[in-house]
Parts: sequence; structure tokens; C-alpha cells
Amino acid sequence: MVKFGVGQGLRRVEDVRLLTGHGRYTDDIKENGEVFGFVLRSPHAHAEISALDVEDARAAPGVLGVYTHEDLTADGVQDIPCMTPIPGKNDSLPIMPPHPALARGRVRHIGDPVAFVVAETLEQAKDAAELIFVDFKDLPANVLSEKAMQAGTPQIWDEAPGNICLDWEQGDQGMTEAALAASHKVVKLNLVNNRIVVNAMEPRGALASYDAESDQLTLVSGSQGVFSLRGQLADRVFQIPQEKLRVLTQDVGGGFGMKIFVYPEQVMVLFAARRLRRPVRWTGERGESFMSDSQGRDHLTTVEAGLDENGKITALKVSTVADLGAYLSNYGPYIPTACGSHMLCGVYSVPTVYVDVKCVFTNTVPVDAYRGAGRPEAAYVVERLIDYAAREIGISPDEMRRRNFIPFEAMPYTTSTGITYDSGDFAEMMQRAQTAADWSDFEARRITSRSKGKLRGIGMSSYVEACGTSGKEEARIKVRADGGITLFIGTQNNGQGHATAYAQILADKLGVEPEQVELRQGDTNELTSGGGTGGSRSVLMGGMAIAGASEKVIARAREIAGHLLEAATEDIAFDAGMLSIVGTDRRVSLADVAQAIEEGMNLPPETAEAVTDGIDETSNFEETLPMTYPNGCHICEVEVDEATGVTQILRYVIYDDFGKVINPLLAAGQVHGGTVQGIGQALLEHTVYDPETGQLLSGSYLDYCMPRADDIPQIELTMVEDMPCATNDMGVKGAGEAGAIGAPPAVINAIVDALSPFGVHHVDMPATSEKIWRIIQHANRNQVAAE
Repeated sequence: MVKFGVGQGLRRVEDVRLLTGHGRYTDDIKENGEVFGFVLRSPHAHAEISALDVEDARAAPGVLGVYTHEDLTADGVQDIPCMTPIPGKNDSLPIMPPHPALARGRVRHIGDPVAFVVAETLEQAKDAAELIFVDFKDLPANVLSEKAMQAGTPQIWDEAPGNICLDWEQGDQGMTEAALAASHKVVKLNLVNNRIVVNAMEPRGALASYDAESDQLTLVSGSQGVFSLRGQLADRVFQIPQEKLRVLTQDVGGGFGMKIFVYPEQVMVLFAARRLRRPVRWTGERGESFMSDSQGRDHLTTVEAGLDENGKITALKVSTVADLGAYLSNYGPYIPTACGSHMLCGVYSVPTVYVDVKCVFTNTVPVDAYRGAGRPEAAYVVERLIDYAAREIGISPDEMRRRNFIPFEAMPYTTSTGITYDSGDFAEMMQRAQTAADWSDFEARRITSRSKGKLRGIGMSSYVEACGTSGKEEARIKVRADGGITLFIGTQNNGQGHATAYAQILADKLGVEPEQVELRQGDTNELTSGGGTGGSRSVLMGGMAIAGASEKVIARAREIAGHLLEAATEDIAFDAGMLSIVGTDRRVSLADVAQAIEEGMNLPPETAEAVTDGIDETSNFEETLPMTYPNGCHICEVEVDEATGVTQILRYVIYDDFGKVINPLLAAGQVHGGTVQGIGQALLEHTVYDPETGQLLSGSYLDYCMPRADDIPQIELTMVEDMPCATNDMGVKGAGEAGAIGAPPAVINAIVDALSPFGVHHVDMPATSEKIWRIIQHANRNQVAAE
């Protein structure tokens, strides 16, 4: 095994730089003469703009410009596009209303941008914004997805009757209905997948500059991929050649899906920089994050399952209302439909599935991908259903799963939703997790808790997700004169540890040490394309691109080594950074080759021309690989205080199958982070709008509860590597989103189990202490009344 190669628990090489204050986030990057932008936002959920006067603001001290939609329109700036026109029933396209960077005649959610003020200082911009006169004429608003399609509900867009953006389906409705009708029993469950504010540690920001001589714009912004931003902004919004827009992303303080998309503020700073010929910066404040960042989840789902007399599922029918907010974010319609619905079979053998999703508009912030992007929503549906159905027919949740698991012997297995799992032993993963969690002894622990006035519960979820192979990926490897490597790659680190993982892959491929690898990402001038980060794709797609570029590097190095060693290229072997004549001890290192090029050794003209700047090779990985299907089992054990409703997680056990693991420490960090986010959604986090006024009631950390360290127990994680992915050469399966998929149903299943003595069969997320207390009080009152 190569030292520090694939499979090693190498500590993150980027951490010293980050922990010693040498990170380069958007707000750390300064431009000479930069000025500051401030966004005037709507205080109304729904209103006509009957008058807008910015003249006093334009005359305020330090103000350089005050811009409205009229200014953007006059410059030909187009609306922000929706990139996923997913066809619905009868091939109908979704309703895709305009999404202007600045409101055009009407505002449609709290925080909708109305005007952009640019001044010499941020304080001057804020002061000037207070001088803008806006005459808002209030309109009726709706912030509840359950009301969106009801008669009499305010219309968000005239072109979307009933506020329906898209009516989408998957599966054979007739076959599913017939199977349900023929079932021994049908169980039905209504579920809420609560809306989430993403709350990345680093708020969004953007810095734009314009070079008049070259007519080039530059945007610096925290993102999950610069090429996607450049493509949309250049092609669709500003309608300029892509080479006229450079997009840069350096360090990013968390993305979780939210930083994939184009936002109005990026459009505003680019427009203002071009207009003013000055660098323009906008940095979001936390309050703005709550009312302007894309949000996650927000589904209402009814699921019906047919069961035979042995508790095996015969059919599944899922109906969902998915809230997309007031405007369509880049991938809004895709997330609740084609992105996640194919995972509704989960790890179970389900003969037929029919899915109906109605995507609706409300007067709320746009909703898009959040960690897992559709797959956590699907897993929550099926894993809550399994537990609910088990209680309905009187068997244990683990036995219900055993009766319905896809057997290991059936792999590869194609589900009724049309995806093929290449590998996985779901029953074995559950059994291992149960053993680790002392599942068989739980009832004794329940009795002990009851003696102390506590309600103890245990719950599990057996998840599977699809990830890893979207788009294409580019990697460029440049061998430096000292033998070190500069790796340019089109993925984008958001804290996952790309510098470490890629260094380990290069250690295996080229025999270099991690400290010899310099990672460069996030600059559209250094590569031609890149897929960014999302969907747990970076290690697989980036790794395959690195493998291709490494092979080119080795081929070029063998050619040059042949000249150095006076041997034919075909007689040169490469191993662990050394090039040698086969069958001899004559050898040179990769560093020797790089140094020889640097010193201008005598090479044939065609070779010398190819390595003028050293060995510099690029590979574009464009093969269409099957998705990877990481899977596993989460087991959560809780104790609920009957007097207060407060829930404490006592133990949390995870068994994960990620195939071949590049770095166990990095993978564990990803699982821990995702699991905490899932626990946060299950217990604490909830985006609340006032149903009467449309005001955001949970618009700060005073009202929106994020998980803290004392909410989370030690997570007991085991990664099983004896089932590598069978459909890619690396054997890897994605790991970045697994925790957020497995955690919510495991936690809720545990809480329902704790409350089962009160006859509770379901609790919606978030299971706050107040909600649980009310459930207990209601059950106690009913018991007294019955007596």
C-alpha cells in the first residue's frame, strides 16, 4: 500500500491553512477602489409596487448608483433562468414565470429585492436605502402549501392557475391502484417534510469587477461550481460570450446545495461594476440569509401501501405537494420530481409504485436542493411508512424490514421505479447495526427509564441513495520542476476535504506525497469546464478525471525518461513515482524528469514543443457511468421527559456501505455532519411564516433553532467496505449526503416508539419539546376522559 494513498486515514492537509487564518473566502478577497452594495428588500409577502422613487437616495452622500429593474432592463439584463423544465403529465412543461433580479412591478415574498444601492461605504449605502420611497399596495398572500391549490387562495402568478407550477407523475397508476385494491390490507400515512433554512456558516457574498480594456467582467462568489454560474450568467442573463466573464470561487464556508444556484445579488454586482467601472461588493447578513437563500424540503405527502397477509408490500402510491416558493430556483422543479422519486422503493422489493407530485407556488423564498436533494424526502416517506405499517399489523419494525428487503442474492436488482442497484446486503447491514446498538436488550432499558419517569424509544432507518455520476469532469495535472504536482480540477471544495482526497488518489497514481500536491479549483480561466460539487459526485467523477490525466502524465514522463536513459519508450516502466528501464536498476524519478525539462535538456523538437511549460496534461471524463448506491442502517435511541417533552438522544449507531473508502476520516466527517443536519430537521429546525401576513416568523437564530453540540451524542459509525461498487473502476459509492438521508426517519421512529404507550403512531417533524409535551397532555386527557 502506498504511504498516504487511497484507504488511509490521512488528516486533512488543508486544515493547517484554514485553522491558522489563511483561508481565502469571498470577503477576504479585496480589490482596489471597491465600493459596497446594499439590497432594499420587500417587507411585504405580496404587493404591487405602485410607485418607486430613488432620487433622494441617488443624491445621498457617497452614493454612486441606485438601480431598479428599469436600469437592468435598459442594459438588456435578462431574468434568472430555471434550468430544469421537467415535463409533467401528458408532456406538459412547468409554468416558469420570470425571475427578475430586481422586482418588476410586484413583490412576491418577504425579502424580494426591490432596489440595489451602491456607495463608497456600506453605511452610506444602508443610509441611502432608507431614502427610497416605495408605495406598496398590499395583496392577499399565501405561505401554506396545503392551501395553494384551494379555491379562493391568492394567485401568485396569473399564468399558473391554482398556483400549480407542475403536475408530474411516475409509474403505472392503473397497475398500482389494482394492486392496492387486491391487497390484504392498505395502510395510509400523511407526512410533513418541514421547510429548512440552510444556514451555511459563511453567508453568501459576491464581488464583481470590470476591465474596460478587455471588456471582461470578473465575479468572485462562494459557489459549488464556477462553470455553471458562468454559463448561466454569460449565456442567459447578460448574453455575452463566456470568455468575457471570469468566475472565481476560493474557500467556501458551507454550501449544502444552496450555493449551486445563480442569485439576484450576483447579477446586481456584475451589472453595477460594469456600469460604474468600479469593483462592487455585496456581503449578505444573517438576516438576509433567512429571507433570500434558497430553502429546502417543504413537502406534504400522503403514502398508501398495500400489504399481503404476511406483511409484504404489494404496491405503493405516493402523492406529494411540493412547495417551490414564489419563483423557480435553478433546479426547483427537478428536486421533488425526477431527482428523488425513483428512490421511493428504498431498500425494499415493491412490485409497483405510482408517484404523483404537484409543485406549487407560494409567497415564500424559493425552494431548491438541500443536502441530499430529493433522496432524504423519499427515504423519510418509505422509512416512516415501514415503521407505521409494522405497528398497524402488529410486528416489529425490524421484522417488517426483513420481510421486504431486496435480498443480497438478487443483486444487481432493478426496482419498479427503473433504477438498478449493483450491490448491497441490506439485511446484513441492519443486523450488524442492531448488534452494535444492543437492540435485543432494549426492552430492559425501556423499563429502567420508565422507573425514572422517562419514556425510552428506539428507531431505525435502512436507507439507500443514488449519487455520484452527474455531468462530466475535467482534471489538469502539471508536474512542477521540483517533482510536485499542481492539480486543476472542475469540482469545488465546500469543506469536504478535496485537497486531501485528491492528494491520496495522486499518491496512488503518481507516487507523490500529499504535501507535494497543490490543488487549484474555482477559476474559469484555468480549465474549460467542470461539474462542481453536488450529488456526492466529486470523488468519483473527479477521481476518474484525475486517473485519466495521470495516465497521460505517465505516458509523457515515460517518453522523456526514455531520452534521459537512452532507451525506447516502450522499455520504460513507471512505478510509485519512479521510471526505470525494464529489467535493470537504471531509473529516474518524476522529479528528475521535471527538472530535466526545466533545464532545457536536448529533446526531439516535437517532444520539446509539447513540454515547453513542463508536463501539463488534461483529461475530460465524460463517460456515462451508472449511479452509485450507498446504503446503510441508522439506529437512534432516545429518552423523552414525560413532564416536559424534552427529547435526549442517548445513542446513535450507524453502519454504512460506501464501497471503497478513499479516506475514512473524511468520510466519517461527512457522515457526522449530514447526520447532525438530519437530527436538526427532525427535532429542531422549522421555517415558519405567519399565515395571515406572510411575515417570516423564524427569521433569526432567536426563533430558528439550530442543533448544538449538547443536542448530539457521540455518533458510533462503522463503514463496511466488503461490498465495493461494481459499476466503476474505483469501487466507490458517494458518502456526502448519507447522514442527512438516514437520520430524520431514524429519529422520528425512535420518538414514536417512545410515545407508543400513549397510542401515538406518528409525529411530524420537527418533534420539538412543545409538540411532544402537547401530544402527551392530549393523550393523558383522553385517558382521564375514558376512565
